[in-house]
Amino acid sequence: MAKQGGSGAAWATWVYAMSAVIAIALSVVGAVEQNWAVVSLGVFGLVLVGASAPLTLASWARQGDRNTAMLREEIRRLGESIRHMAQEQALSDDARRVLNRARERELLCKAIEEDMGNEDWDAAIVLVRELAESFGYRAEAEAFRERIDSARFETMERRVGAAIKHLDQLLIERLWRDAEAEAARIARLYPDSPRVEGLRHRVHTAREQYKKDLERRFLHAAKSESVEEAMDLLEELDAYLTEHEAKHYQEVARGVIGKARDNLGAAFKLAVHDRRWREAAELGTRIIDQFPNTRMAEEVRSVIDGIRQKAATIAI
Repeated sequence: MAKQGGSGAAWATWVYAMSAVIAIALSVVGAVEQNWAVVSLGVFGLVLVGASAPLTLASWARQGDRNTAMLREEIRRLGESIRHMAQEQALSDDARRVLNRARERELLCKAIEEDMGNEDWDAAIVLVRELAESFGYRAEAEAFRERIDSARFETMERRVGAAIKHLDQLLIERLWRDAEAEAARIARLYPDSPRVEGLRHRVHTAREQYKKDLERRFLHAAKSESVEEAMDLLEELDAYLTEHEAKHYQEVARGVIGKARDNLGAAFKLAVHDRRWREAAELGTRIIDQFPNTRMAEEVRSVIDGIRQKAATIAI
């Protein structure tokens, strides 16, 4: 019995020693070839041998030959596992790909679906090309490509529609600079969409149309002597007219401004005469602000402090 136990222990020691040698060889070869998967396999084998050998030999020493057959079987399996892993790692990348073809195809298709779900179209196309060229699934790859093109187009159209809707809102609010910047941004982001063509011209046309509308309304208000309305329109129109264009409206503008000044002066005098101090203070402030360099403004400045004090007394 002792002889059998000794020979069994020796055999187990030999198997573990060979397994360790194989694991070390894998680590060295992997390090030389810079194949870190092989290095990892060798390290794993060493850890497996180092962890199981002491327990196996100790158990053998305690129980003698009672479990000799079982222990030999376990050691045999360990050796077979290490040899199998060594053989698999020894295969070329192409050979391993052939063996794992179905599993890699499934993983690749899943990755394509995930990229499509994330709307990462370029990454999905790269994987589709891999599916066709490296694995040979050209029909399936073409089906994926059609789905990607369709989904990309729908997504682009949805985003372009939302962007143009935002641009239209900027035009309604007459935020011309923001609208020009937005039109340029849309053209950069979606150059392949036919809907982005002419957006800058669209902004320019909307601005010019509004400018012409202002001019028409201003002339109509001046002609009908709607002085307050004409003054408001003239102030807004000033931001649209070039120096050359403004010359065409100088005479009309002078007439409107003169009437507005005269009307404001008359309303101020009437408010003072009727002792409506609060109204007089407001009208006097407008005269000073709107016509600061006129004689009327100088006259108002000379009395405005007293009028404001009286207005404040009434308010109290």
